Order: sequence, then C-alpha cells, then structure tokens
Amino acid sequence: MSGEGSFEVLRRDPRAEWIARNRLHPLHGTINVGEEAEVRGPSGLIRKNPHKVGFIGPNGIKRIDRLKGNATAAGLGRRSSGPQEVQLPLHAVENPDFYIVVVPDLVGGRLTSQDKDVLGQAHKLVKGIDGEGAVVAVCFGESKEEGYDTAGVDRLIHLGGEEYEGFAPEQRLAALMQVEAQLQPKHWLFPDSVHGGADLGSRLAARLSERPAVQAWQVDHASTVSRGASGSKDIQRATPRILLLAEECADPIDETRHEAQAIELAAIPLTITRLKDQGQVAVDPNAIPLAEAEFILSAGNGIHNWEQFHEAAEVLGATEGASRVAVDDGFMPRFRQVGATGTWVTARVYIAVGISGAIQHMQGIGQCDKVIAINSDAGCDMVKRAALSAIGDSEEVLAELIKLMQAHKAEQAEGGDQNAA
Repeated sequence: MSGEGSFEVLRRDPRAEWIARNRLHPLHGTINVGEEAEVRGPSGLIRKNPHKVGFIGPNGIKRIDRLKGNATAAGLGRRSSGPQEVQLPLHAVENPDFYIVVVPDLVGGRLTSQDKDVLGQAHKLVKGIDGEGAVVAVCFGESKEEGYDTAGVDRLIHLGGEEYEGFAPEQRLAALMQVEAQLQPKHWLFPDSVHGGADLGSRLAARLSERPAVQAWQVDHASTVSRGASGSKDIQRATPRILLLAEECADPIDETRHEAQAIELAAIPLTITRLKDQGQVAVDPNAIPLAEAEFILSAGNGIHNWEQFHEAAEVLGATEGASRVAVDDGFMPRFRQVGATGTWVTARVYIAVGISGAIQHMQGIGQCDKVIAINSDAGCDMVKRAALSAIGDSEEVLAELIKLMQAHKAEQAEGGDQNAA
C-alpha cells in the first residue's frame, strides 16, 4: 500500500525468535542476537535482551562485557556460518620485577583443572604485589599441553629428560633449587594433590626451611585460609612463600592469553637417587570406585554385545560404567550407574558407548576432562558434548579398538624382550 495511509507490514519469524531466546539451541550462533537486536516474544511485544552489555537486571546489577570488546570476534552480534575463534587479548610482561613459580602436576602431560586453578591463584598474587610480575610454570617429564598461553603461563621451564620421568622427587627437587637460585621467586605454588604436588612442595619447604600452607583455598598477598581438621575447620595465617593449594582455590585464567616464553636454566647437577620408580602397581580397574576412576568406559542401550564390551574394558584397562537404561534393564549393577541419579564422576577420559546423553547423565559427567562418544546418531547430545566422536555401529568400533589395543600391547611386549636381550 502507498500514499499517506501507507504502513509497513511487520512480518515475524517465530522460529528464529525462539532460537534467539534459547542460547542452548544448536543454531543460536547463526541468529543475530547482538546488542542492538530486538527480540519479540510470542505475543509480538518487544522483549528486553538480558544478554546486552549494560543491561540492568532485577537485582540492580549491570551486566559487564567479560569478552572485553571481543564479542565481534566471538561471533556475537552478527550472523555466522559456524563457531568463530576468539582472539583473547595478549598479556605481556617484558621485564618482570619478580616471579611467582607454579609447579603443576601435569598428569598425562597435560594441565589438570587443579593446575589451572593454581595458575589463576598465582595471577591473583601478582596483582597484590607492587611492580610487574610474571608467572613461571616449571613442568617435568613429557608435555602434551598446547594451551600454556591461555592457562596463564608467562614464562615456561620444561625439563623433559629421562631423569625426570616417573617418580623422581630427588632430581626434581635439585631442579627447583636451581630455579630458586636463579629466579628468587616471591612465592612457590603447588597443587595439594596425590599426583606429586603435595610431596614435592613439602620437600622444597623442608629444604628451604619454610613453613608451607597446605590445603589453602583462600589466598591473597596478606593472609591465607587453609582447611584443617579433615575440612571441618578453617585456619588463617599470614601468607607464606610456599603454598600447597586445594582444588577451586581460584578461578582459572579465561580472558587473556600469555606469552609462555621459555626460560633456560643453568646446569642442574645430577643427584644420586635413593628412590627407584618400579612403575605403577597393577590394579583391577573395576575395583576402583567410579567416583575415583580416571578412565571410564561407559555403556548405554546402544550396546548389544555385552561380552565384547567387558572385553574392551579389560583390554583398555578402563573402569566400567553404565547409563541408567543399561542398569534398569539388568545388564549392569546399580553401583555402575553414572549420572545425577547415580555416581558423579571426574574421570580424565570418559568413553560413552551407545549413550545418547540424557540430562541426568550429562550432569554426572560434567567434571570429566575429555569425553569420547561412540554412537550411531551424529546429532545426539553426547556427540555434541564430546571432544572426539566416532560415528558408527558400536560393535564394529569396539572390535576395531580391541584389535588396535592388542596389537599395541604385542608391540610393547616385543620391544621389552628386545631390550632385555
């Protein structure tokens, strides 16, 4: 219609509006939900966008921009055909006035979630000290980590010789004493864990005649609060040089990237070792409680060959788990059930075979580091959650996996016989 009485017909797309309101929808990133977007509700009224920077919620708190102006790079506020890589701002320390040293556990060659918490705590301490400080990570053994920069490492010391492999506290302590002499750090930070941080931190404290704070969970440059009496009491004291930190002691670094520049140490003397690492004691994986297991092979209703599943778990050396459906059908005992209605697990590697991913199950594996999905449905929730997915028949995939593991073990055994000869 044209002329003075002309008006524009407003055409709505209810489906697009619903996707824009639902941030968990797979297509949410393709809808323009930027700061200037208008979202209309089912009644046609314009709704306020609570995700807009500067929006004041019902509690009176203004929403801040945690991406620090990188919303465009993250794909927010514009249409995108897929996920966009966020370029975090670089935090550079050219000439540090002091150092804070973190000695991560580096389990399996990668930073654990507790390691990242400790690095976050190191940066909190840096901010409370006058001058420009740098966080140094001292890593031993094989390193597979590719995210030192986004974890908050300003300087990196990697010692990967054979003398540092396995349980080698004496040689590692000699290296830390060289770091002490060369960098003279303000603080030493260790994860208070069974993976080596508690042992090595205690050895360094004894060598330096320092009284460390253990199970520390609230730390600033002035005071430290530690858990005592089996976690039933808090103990407060002045912050010492050496800190053994509990899990979730601080938020990990997630808004900046760091240089992770390598530091070379002077020659480290080889120590006469009085301890010999005989390797890990063989343990039946199914004797390990699910809540403590680090490697879990979990079955759902997609499993039809249960003998093959048990064989795969044995060959892989994994603890067996199951979804609620598999337990309810009588294929697995109740104590093997993973999920909010079963056992919450914190495995480093969780392989879900034939599990679609009900919400209760997804809640139970929320703290797992790496999730691998084997499923015939490429669109199921477990595949979306997984870091690696194998799409296909679970029986065929497990058969190939068993074959590869048996060949790998045979190759290792042959190599060991040749070395012995």
